[in-house]
Parts: sequence; structure tokens; C-alpha cells
Amino acid sequence: MLRRLLVTALLLIPVFAAAQKHPFTFDDLMKLKRIGDFTVSPDGRWVAFSATDVSLEANTRKSHLWIVPLGIAPSAGGDARRLTAEGEGTEERLRFSPDGSRVLYTAVRKGVSQIYVQGFDGATGKLTGEPRPLTNLSTEADGGLWSPDGKQILFVSGVWPQCKDDACNKAKDDAVASSKVKAKIFDHLMYRHWDAFDSGKRSHLFLASVDCGGAVCAARDLTPGNHDVPPFSLGGQDQYQFSPDGKEVAFTSNLDEVQATSTNDDVFILSLTDPAAKPVNLTAENHGSDSTPMYSPDGKWIAIRSQFRGGYESDRFRLRLIDRERFEQSANSCGGADRKGGSCKKVSYITNLTENFDRWVDSMGWAPDSKSLYITAGNEGESPVYVLSVSGGEPKLIAHGSNDSPTPTADGKMIVFSRSSVRFPAELIAVSPATGRETQLTHLNDAVLSQVQMQPSEPFWFTGAKGEKVQGFMVKPPNFDPSKKYPLKYILHGGPEVPVGDEWTYRWNSNLFASPGYVVIEINFHGSPGYGQKFVDSINGDWGGAPFQDLMLGLDYAEKSFPFIDKDRECALGASYGGFMANWILGHTDRFKCIVSHDGMFNTASAYGETEELWFNEWEFKGTPWSNPEMYRRWSPSESAAKFNTPMLVVHGQLDYRLDVAEGFQLFTTLQRRGVPSRMLYFPDEGHWVSKPQNSQLWYKTVGEWVDWFIGTPGRHPKEAPPEQ
Repeated sequence: MLRRLLVTALLLIPVFAAAQKHPFTFDDLMKLKRIGDFTVSPDGRWVAFSATDVSLEANTRKSHLWIVPLGIAPSAGGDARRLTAEGEGTEERLRFSPDGSRVLYTAVRKGVSQIYVQGFDGATGKLTGEPRPLTNLSTEADGGLWSPDGKQILFVSGVWPQCKDDACNKAKDDAVASSKVKAKIFDHLMYRHWDAFDSGKRSHLFLASVDCGGAVCAARDLTPGNHDVPPFSLGGQDQYQFSPDGKEVAFTSNLDEVQATSTNDDVFILSLTDPAAKPVNLTAENHGSDSTPMYSPDGKWIAIRSQFRGGYESDRFRLRLIDRERFEQSANSCGGADRKGGSCKKVSYITNLTENFDRWVDSMGWAPDSKSLYITAGNEGESPVYVLSVSGGEPKLIAHGSNDSPTPTADGKMIVFSRSSVRFPAELIAVSPATGRETQLTHLNDAVLSQVQMQPSEPFWFTGAKGEKVQGFMVKPPNFDPSKKYPLKYILHGGPEVPVGDEWTYRWNSNLFASPGYVVIEINFHGSPGYGQKFVDSINGDWGGAPFQDLMLGLDYAEKSFPFIDKDRECALGASYGGFMANWILGHTDRFKCIVSHDGMFNTASAYGETEELWFNEWEFKGTPWSNPEMYRRWSPSESAAKFNTPMLVVHGQLDYRLDVAEGFQLFTTLQRRGVPSRMLYFPDEGHWVSKPQNSQLWYKTVGEWVDWFIGTPGRHPKEAPPEQ
């Protein structure tokens, strides 16, 4: 499998003479176009997608629409072209009308997001006419979807739940904006989330007609009330969809009153033929998460992703099928009195297709004949594409690599998906399920990558904690010479249930870390997905146990197996859970010459009181600080402060509400009072991630200089303070 993966990946980027290339730089990183959402035209001739351009000078990221022919193998450099005209705004999330004659997309004009419709010429792959706004809400709009007959659209807008029209929403927004009092009053948890405080507004699903004589059509709020539809998400596939006959919609929502302790998303359906209809819960029997409803083309099934353990965001994501006809039979067997689904047990209507598939189902797409689904699932550092029959059985491998969002063409002859690697950001790929032949559709970054030395990710295995096999990955520096000694950057991944492997990232880019002359190693320690759910669960209540042992045993293996690693020049770097592990390492070993801790947990008890998604801490530490104080003390890096000696760079953002900035301040204060060489990089305008281009530039510069100072040159003493900046 590894050999196939490497060969396939090699085919996806051009081969250029090494002499023409230079080590990867931050400027190169900023020049790359970032492919996002994509969709296939109904006739299967075109793939439209969004791509983001970054301007370091302007400190902006702007998304625009592109298109590429699907039936033509692109030449080197690609046949993709910009679809929308140059302008000051941004465009994203294009969707073709069912007949392919029009498109809708989200556009931001003068800072306001609305949904626009425009003509499309399927013969030339060009937009026609002028874009016309379909929405004109003061609360803005996004996420447009066509109805099967092309006469209506679904979209999402953030509204005040007590308002019944846009005039009310605008009045409340204006009142908030003009008020000189900025104080907030809370009467519930989840009063802030990730990087923003709760404004009181909720995401609702709206239905609107497309044609109203040239005017903007009025929109109907399908999901009024004090709940988000869809719930907050960090990405992924749509959480709502029309049924193929257009008579109902399916969507995801979480109705639990205490959102801070609940992962209980449910899938609902709502009839569009009855104006008085209420949403019906299809998944009430499951107290874990049910999401991502996707109708089969024939309308018989709704595929969903499910987790069975409530309160555990890292339970296995299963693929389940809801039989629409059998659900109606189940509801009718109760005389129609109870249609919540879970209460009527006379007819079983949900099938678990991945009962014996011990991997997470990350994304999915229906085959046009409704007899199978294409899925991606993390496995040992990659995310292959599989096909899975609705009748059950083992998934069949379709394509290796780190892939996402498999989307079949209407005739089923091709499947389109995105793929990335440590050597290139996401590009669009098409594969024939019949022959397995792959075609790279986009080549947006060939001009940049042709000038850069990008090193592959080299996997290795070793015996880790509990005597179990653990996988690591290594990226060597450019112009690598095995006879030389190289310093090591030891990267500690986050999550903790977010694995590493052969995939691209802009925030902790392995090739950028390696380019100044470092070996980079990452370990998928116990707790990482892609190796079975038992391996994932093993980190629960054992944050500094098996994962720390894996990291130390992995480093032992690397030092012994790769003689080009200079074991006297090693630095550990991590963010989020990786930041926790960096802090844990600080108090439990002196083998590193320096450490970088980004947004890490320092004091487990205080972190509980500062965070918002309480289910996470309560699951991982098996209770609260008052119900299980020993567990919190046991895994708190702050308890080992007396042993802190290794120089550390602390990084934290003011807007990080997952791990509050107080964790970084506590850590830095402790280091300074202990007399440990330390420095803090503080971002007043960033959250859990550093996203602004110029902030990212400063982050890479500061982290790089810190590591260079302690291990970049042999002979440096770890107690020496870095030079003043």
C-alpha cells in the first residue's frame, strides 16, 4: 500500500530538475492558491471550485470561483481558469442548477454576504449575463442549494430568534451596533465559542423562490426558534439537503438545552408541502452525534454520519442509512402519535453500514444508481476513497492518498475528489471506478512548486506503549546528505484525536519546518485515529501516559535508526493538545534543548473553568475538577513546575476560547519565576489558530528563530538567552 501511495503521489506533481529548485520559504507558502469547495456540473463536463489567494502585503485572503473541464486531461499547468471577473469582493460555494443553465454562489460585496444567481453556458463553461442577487437580508446569507426543480433555494442566515422578519433583525442589529454599552449578561453556558462571544443570534435555514419578476424573493424561515440550524461546524459537508422529489428537507440540529455538555446532534426532516408541518427527529434513539444527511438519488435512503457515545466528540464516525419508507411504517405503527423515531420500535429503519469497519467515515457521496456510496476514511496517515454497497459487506478501496469529498458524476463514470500531500496543497482529482485510472484536474500551483524542493513524508513503525505498533512520519531537509548530522524538530500533533500523515497544512507545514536544514518527525501516538477506535479511546484519562511513552519511544527509535539525526540538537514543538504535551514534556524530561508550546493546556483545573465545550474536558478527564480532582491534578503540567528547566517559547491568542489565553500567561509567568529562558508570542487578534497572513509570517519567524538559536548551530548552551529582537 505504501509503495502505491508514493507512486501515485509522484504522478500528481511535475518532475523538475533539482538544480532549478530552492528550499521552501514562507513567501512560497503565501503564493499558493488554496482550493476549497467544489461541485460537478449535471452533465459531468465541468468541475467548478473556489480558490483562495493570499496577499501578504494587504494581509488578506480572498476566495474566487474557478472552473476546469472534466472530460479533458489537462496539460501541465492545467486548463483551469478563473470563472468570475476580477473585483474587490470574494465568491465561493458555486452550485449548478439541476438543468445546468444557471449557477448560484455566495458573494461578498462591500463586506456583505449574499447569494447571487447567474446564467451558465455548458458548451463553453462560461458565465452569461450579469449576476442577480437572490437574497437581500440585513443578516446576510450563505450556503445556497437548488431545489430539484430549480425553482427554490435553501440557504442559511444568522438571525435573532425572537424576530419574525428582516426589519426586526435589522432594528436589533442597529441597536446593538449603536449602543455605547458593550456589556453582556449570560444565563447559560456556551456564552462564547472558539473565537467569538454568543451574540444571541442563531443560524436558521431559509427557503426562497428563485424567480420573482426580477425582484428579490421573500424568504421563509424553516427553523424558527432558539437553536442553530445547522449547528456550529469547523468544516465538512453540508448539514442540510432537499429530498430528490423536493417535498421535504433534511437538516441537522442540536436541541439539548445545555449545549456546552452536549454532542447530541440529530437529523430532522421537514415537509415542504404542509406549511404547518413541524420538524421530525429521525435519530432520537441515539444520544451521540447524527449529522450530514444525504439523500440517495432515488430518495429511498438518507445517509448520515453517527457517533454512539454522547459527550464524546472523538467516538467512531459510522455511516448509517435511514430507510424513509420503513421510518413512515414505524411512525404509523404508533398511530402517528409519536414521530420522534426512537419511541416507535415496531419497525427498525436505521442500518449501520460500517459496523465492522473500524475507521472513521469522514466524507461521503452517493453513486447515481443509489446502490452504493463512496466514502473517505482515515487510515494510517492517509484518507483513501472506498466504495461501500448499501447491502453491506467490506468497503472496497478505490484510491489511495489523503482525499476528501468524493463526488460521482451523474453517469457514475468518474469520481471527483480533492487530494493533498506534504508536498502539495489540495488539487482536484478524477478517478474511474471501473479502471482505477486517475487524472489530475487542477494544476494551480505548478508554477510555484516547480521552483521548490519539496520532500516526501516517509512513514516508519516502532513498538510503542503497551507493546503496540505505533506509526511515525519523517520529512528530511532539502539537499539531504545521509553522511551529515541534522538537528531535529519533533512535532507534537493536536486534537489529541487529529492524526498526522501525508497531507498538507498551512499552519504547521513540515516542509517549511525542514527547509532551513532540519529533520522533522511526527508521531501518531495512542489517541490518534486511523488505527482503530480502541487505539483512539486509549488516551481517555491517560493524557500524559501512553502518548508520552509513544513519543519518547519513537524518539529513541528515530535516534537509533536514523544516524543522520543529531540527538544532541532536538526541539519539541506542539499546539493545542500538542501544546499540552509540550508542557508535559517540560516537566518530565530534559532531553530536548528547546520547546515551543502553542495554545496548550497548562493547568487542567483552570482550563476547565475557562473553556466552552465542557464535554471535551469532562470526557477526557472522566468528570469535573470537583468530582474527579485527582484525575485533573494527575495530568496537569502545572503540578511539575518545580522540574521546569528547558527553554520554552509560549504562543497564545487572546481570542482562543477553547484554551483560554490565561493558560499561556500562567505558563509564561511560571517559566519566568523559575528562571527558565523563555519568551511569549501573544496575538491579541487571533484565536486557536493564527490565520492572518502577517501574523502567520511573524509566527513562523519567531518559532524558527527560537529553534535556530538553541539547536540550529552546534555548541549552543541551552541556558543562554536568545538575542534581543
